[in-house]
Amino acid sequence: MTKNKKIELGYSDFREFIISGNYFVDKTMLIYELFTQGAYISLMPRPKRFGKTLNLSMIEHFFDVQKPDNAKLFSEYKITEKKDFCNEHQNKYPVITISLKSIKENNWENCLNKFKNLISNLYKKNDFLLNSDTLKNSDKQIFENIVYRTANETDLQESLVNLSKYLTNHFKQKTIVLVDEYDAPIISAFNNTNSPIKSEDKENKTYYEKIITFMQGFLGNVYKGNDTNLKKGLLTGVLRVGRESIFSEWNNFDVYGITVPYFSDSFGFTKKETEEILTYFDLKSQINNVKKWYDGYKFGNLDNIFNPWSIVNYIAKEKAGFKPYWVNSGDYSLIKSRIIELGVKDKIKDLIEGKTIDKELKENFVFQDFETDNELLWTLLTDNGYLTQVEKSDFGNYKLKIPNNEVKIVFRDIIMTWLNTEVRIKRDLLISTTRSLINNRIIEFEKGFKRIIKNTLSYFDTAKKTNNYTYLTE
Repeated sequence: MTKNKKIELGYSDFREFIISGNYFVDKTMLIYELFTQGAYISLMPRPKRFGKTLNLSMIEHFFDVQKPDNAKLFSEYKITEKKDFCNEHQNKYPVITISLKSIKENNWENCLNKFKNLISNLYKKNDFLLNSDTLKNSDKQIFENIVYRTANETDLQESLVNLSKYLTNHFKQKTIVLVDEYDAPIISAFNNTNSPIKSEDKENKTYYEKIITFMQGFLGNVYKGNDTNLKKGLLTGVLRVGRESIFSEWNNFDVYGITVPYFSDSFGFTKKETEEILTYFDLKSQINNVKKWYDGYKFGNLDNIFNPWSIVNYIAKEKAGFKPYWVNSGDYSLIKSRIIELGVKDKIKDLIEGKTIDKELKENFVFQDFETDNELLWTLLTDNGYLTQVEKSDFGNYKLKIPNNEVKIVFRDIIMTWLNTEVRIKRDLLISTTRSLINNRIIEFEKGFKRIIKNTLSYFDTAKKTNNYTYLTE
């Protein structure tokens, strides 16, 4: 067999990925399943770098009426077996695709400006509509304001629904709207808003409140009550932000999260897909090591989901050996700080030792609740891919575990931070106690000495236990 496929990193556009000759793990049946089995509006949260962006681009290129030449991109893949479906739907609909992953600002003003730039670029891609007979003069004015970034906040909130209307009227076909990383602006606003999330002054909203209000209109307008213009909607992200926030009053969408037995094989690589790609690149002999490092996820009722980002990085850099490619590809400082703040050492140690913990996974993640509900930590860790479900337990809870060696490195780092913090505290205590003795402050010295004895015994007890974790560096 002639091997003409390669592994190149960094592609997010399906067309560029395919024409560059990259090896594509066939996820094209997601197109058929989304259209025939998915809800009118589907939300599919998955961990970072599990193929969400490439999948949305794939869907765009399949359906987009403006890209008829791209039908040939799919000639090698499973979707072509659905001939009647392809004949009826391929390249038949206008498509809006927008990614919010770059909107990670530290204040509302910068965030709104980023939205202006993003939406302006989206409209520029469709500026042929300015010459369309279906576009009214009043709509042309709004269109131009958005292009030139002079639109007000209301026009920006209505930009997606308006563009869907313009495209539908022009092509005489309803529009498909795809939104990637819908939760990125919300997460950023949460991280950059001081507690409490809700301000008492209704006229002076926090950054977080402003982004929620904006997103309710930005997404709500296009996805709710837009039946005349909307054919299908799909959103991806990491978290399942609750209905009472941006999805308030929506009744036409379903959330296909990591515990739901639908679209389980659409993101990440299955065991069969992993074996096939390793075989293609003459690395099948490494399957056991690959499994230890990058396997271990369970989505819905499907076990043995491999981390796709780590697999392709390992193949591309095979001579470098097994490394934590996925955990090093992003910032997990929020996860780390939350774990340390909440003081869940015993649970983390159990997980590192390979044990499972029994926890509830909240179906509707609401950021405001994070400040009062410490148990949301386990939902956050699971949604982000640092833990995975093993099985459902009593009372609707799930048994959770660390999926593989790669992720164990994150938890080892957290443990080391704890230990280093404890050592630093002990050093400061030793210095202050010594000064009390030198200055004849006997009462303060006695208190400090007792704390030193108590903490030193505790430290050596912890240090002995950490010897069990050395295997993480293998």
